[in-house]
Amino acid sequence: MKMNPLGRTGMTVSELCLGTMTFGTQTPEDESHAQIDLALDRGVNFLDTAEMYPVNPVSAETIGDSERIIGNWNARTGRRQDYILATKHSGEGMRHVRDGAPISSKTIRPTIEASLKRLRTDYIDLYQFHWPNRGSYMFRKNWTYDPSAQDRAETLENMQDCLEALQQEVDRGTIRAFGLSNESAWGTAQWLRLAEQSGTPRVASIQNEYSLLCRLYDTDLAELSVNEDVGLLAFSPLGTGLLTGKYQGGAVPAGSRKAINPELGGRHSARVYDAVSAYLEIATRHGLDPVHMALAWCRTRPFMASAIFGATRLEQLSHILASTSVELSQEVLDDITAAHRANPMPY
Repeated sequence: MKMNPLGRTGMTVSELCLGTMTFGTQTPEDESHAQIDLALDRGVNFLDTAEMYPVNPVSAETIGDSERIIGNWNARTGRRQDYILATKHSGEGMRHVRDGAPISSKTIRPTIEASLKRLRTDYIDLYQFHWPNRGSYMFRKNWTYDPSAQDRAETLENMQDCLEALQQEVDRGTIRAFGLSNESAWGTAQWLRLAEQSGTPRVASIQNEYSLLCRLYDTDLAELSVNEDVGLLAFSPLGTGLLTGKYQGGAVPAGSRKAINPELGGRHSARVYDAVSAYLEIATRHGLDPVHMALAWCRTRPFMASAIFGATRLEQLSHILASTSVELSQEVLDDITAAHRANPMPY
């Protein structure tokens, strides 16, 4: 398993990261623990979770359960030191957590303390803000998001306030590094600028959606990533399962994400299945498994730190992990580029 730097933190993370958002709903605790065992045995050293997980659906009754399941594994195995652990602070509008309060210096310490308790650990390696208080272009909001209502001074004041609170947590030893999620180029640049000015924690990574079907990152954020050493942690690199081909022809496998969330978070569209067909055809023509092709393609991107995948079942995890042995030829990459040009932004 290839290891990549996590920003300028000195930590390195595996090219694949085990995502845990199904732990506690679609994936029961015993199978969740078996997934962690298998992932670490196969070279993965990176787990990602969040205080609001599990999802599909998010509910007040299950908030924090994914962290608790990881914490139980930590306590049972004593292997906390064997991997990099990332979690996230929910923010504005998440009514199930702190009544939807925005992220601020007032919320950071108690939120970290609650995560540490559930995770049964003394420290979090990468602490991420799940989405910006001011809103985000992510999750199909790029079609309508209007930043003109933002108060720039208020936004920057909040960022500085949060950075100072994060520094206190670094000093206490509760977190090692700071990351963003669902962020923009402007937002990330401001976090970097303020941290440099004040000597507070520097952004190490951005966790945004990225796959063959969702390539918003390829423009300004890609350049920022490369020049500022802020790697992408790509979530949904398989397009919530679309790129496996399992939903083609109207199929909805029992127990799948689409069976629970028919719109796939806005990814179900009239055009997406044609785009998927184009990538499936490339995989077939070159004798590649479509899952392996999609993940191997992520590894070719110059800004990629790690691709975060989820697996409901253990056999899916094993299949995904086999992707690390696949290398794509230039001919495959050229075909992927042509398919992207023909099917841009399919959702």
